[in-house]
Amino acid sequence: MKQIFTTLAIMLMSMALHAQNTSSVPVYLDEKQPIEARVNDALSRMTLEEKVKLCHAQGKFYSNGVPRLGIPGLWSSDGPHGVRFEMNWADWGHSGWEIDSCTAFPTLTCLAATWNEELAYAYGKGVGEEARYRNKNVMLGPGVNIYRTPLNGRNFEYMGEDPYLAATLVVPYIKGVQSNGVASCVKHYCVNNQETNRMGVNVEVSERALREIYLPAFRAAVQEAGVWALMGAYNKIRGQHACHNEYTLQKILKGEWGFDGVVMSDWDGTHNAKEAAFNGLDIEMGTSSRPDKGIFGRNFRFDESYLGNDFLKGLRDGTYPMELVNDKARRVLRLIFRTAMNRQGFGKMDFAAHSEVVKAIGSEGVVLLQNNPVAKSKTPLLPMDVSQYQKILIVGDNATRVLSHGGQSSELNPQHETSVLKAFQDRYGDKIIYAQGYAVAQAWGGQPQGGSNQSDNATQLREEAVEKAKQADIVIYVGGLNKESGQDCEGSDRRSMGLSFGQNELITALLNANPRIVFVMMSGNAMELPELKRMPAILHAWYLGSDAGDIVADIVSGKVCPSGKLPFSYPVKLEDNGAMSFGAESYPGVNGQQTYKEDILVGYRWHDTKGIPALFPFGYGLSYTTFKYGKPSISGRTVSVAVTNTGKVEGKEVVQLYVGDDQASVLRPTKELKHFKKISLKPGETKTVEFTIKDDDLKFYDEASRGWKLEPGSFTLYIGSSSTDIRGKVKLNV
Repeated sequence: MKQIFTTLAIMLMSMALHAQNTSSVPVYLDEKQPIEARVNDALSRMTLEEKVKLCHAQGKFYSNGVPRLGIPGLWSSDGPHGVRFEMNWADWGHSGWEIDSCTAFPTLTCLAATWNEELAYAYGKGVGEEARYRNKNVMLGPGVNIYRTPLNGRNFEYMGEDPYLAATLVVPYIKGVQSNGVASCVKHYCVNNQETNRMGVNVEVSERALREIYLPAFRAAVQEAGVWALMGAYNKIRGQHACHNEYTLQKILKGEWGFDGVVMSDWDGTHNAKEAAFNGLDIEMGTSSRPDKGIFGRNFRFDESYLGNDFLKGLRDGTYPMELVNDKARRVLRLIFRTAMNRQGFGKMDFAAHSEVVKAIGSEGVVLLQNNPVAKSKTPLLPMDVSQYQKILIVGDNATRVLSHGGQSSELNPQHETSVLKAFQDRYGDKIIYAQGYAVAQAWGGQPQGGSNQSDNATQLREEAVEKAKQADIVIYVGGLNKESGQDCEGSDRRSMGLSFGQNELITALLNANPRIVFVMMSGNAMELPELKRMPAILHAWYLGSDAGDIVADIVSGKVCPSGKLPFSYPVKLEDNGAMSFGAESYPGVNGQQTYKEDILVGYRWHDTKGIPALFPFGYGLSYTTFKYGKPSISGRTVSVAVTNTGKVEGKEVVQLYVGDDQASVLRPTKELKHFKKISLKPGETKTVEFTIKDDDLKFYDEASRGWKLEPGSFTLYIGSSSTDIRGKVKLNV
């Protein structure tokens, strides 16, 4: 409650001063004054010690203000998918509050799969409203690291493999959050694409790949969304840790891009006092160990941070110029005035309204991967006509598991979370039967361990599910991954691209017992699917948040027509992925050194350019209706294409435009996503979609001149429903 009383005290002080005499209100407390005037005034009143205290945390999720001047500190919260529950002051334990619940929004991979900018804004606005209500000033998200390999344990927190898609969706998300006077803290900057050895791996990446693949979403967050905070990554980049990297923070972020916000370290992401001082870090959060100070743990003194007493001493003896601390303090004050001292309302915890946002995002994010007829039927298995079935079997641990828990920093305490089993039981009553089918082993890496008891239990669960499948009219299998360690979880990568806990054997046995199976796959990653040819219907359902069960039930029943498109490629096998094809030097690194050998050919760029087919390509997703594309035309730089719904139900289609350079002097991908638009069409309805090609859509980063280059010549513009389902082409000569 301390933060609430602090905020109220500041508000009362400001109101009292205004009531006495507006002319006597200090500039820094006068909300009618421009923020820069307030920052300058506050800075001029501060002591050196007060400036330094702004530069390091004072609790696990709290950083200092200036109490003497009535300037509050900053309260941060994890959770790009919702506001995390309250944590203890000085350790990672849960505080045990009973009033810290939230709405669990779908994970960011699901948002990316919507390809919908309006939903991205609604998502951010909803998270920001709940953060404001919970008195959080900085929300640690969204994450926009690129999906480089299917093994990355945190892919579910990010927005896929394509920089344009991630950049397009991160902008409205940030604007939505910050419309509430709450800062987004975009993360993890940058090239943080694995959890294995994340604290020390040194990434060597070409300048071109850095600029074309790994930085565009961060740049859009800064220059288009005006993000107020940014978090450094754990890894090293070309020999320097990302949280105090001179090149990425000072030269690019604050120099080239003009970022005026705050750079925060990740917890334990600071390693060097001098680099932290000189290389752009503004707030050091939670350094719990230092080789020269010992391990502090729960009793850690926050002023022993690298930007604490050491920084103060260096400023006093001339080691560091005063302009360093003034710049850091100025940025922190600017963030405080934008958030903690921004009386923009109290936010709201409107679970009903936010539930509707969750359902909208989930409904447009679920991807229909496969939908085939069974046996002699000519009708696809989905949507499911419930009136035709008397006994519907739901199988799988994920049908009942609370999937907003786990994942470490993304864990939430949702006000409610409707499971798939509960949603189907509520709708269809006695028609629904359930079998667990498999059990999740609580072991390191989330992998099943040996032992006869566990083996006997797995066999028993599988046999029970198979017997029930033989008696059922249809089976809905809810499996995939979860947020245990070694699955989709911070701190560890997956060991393989396969399904864990004996799911492959279970799926085979179920198919042998009953071919009418819908596979609802909860996962933030691509999976190996050995029974793909036999499985009639597959939904990639991500982690859908508070209303997961209702979202799945709506799509399976046909109440909602699926419209999600994959934000990453599904390789046939792990070695088909670009990063994985070069061996250990490329992933996970050798002796702490890693080189991105696939360079700019990430995801579909690799599959297309190298001629290695994906199992399911980037941008792919089926519907319950069909869409016919007309022949695209071009007038000047504007491309037009008519799209018609030729099916029987209303649906949404994502029209995608890719650009290919026909005559490049350097290696370029076969094609790259440069525009997209999601449209809704009723049966028989036609809409014309237009895209205008800009110079930036045609450029590549030229390492020789260290700038973006547009070469004259011929370009092919591809219009498609996915990166491989191309419906038409036009030429553009420059």
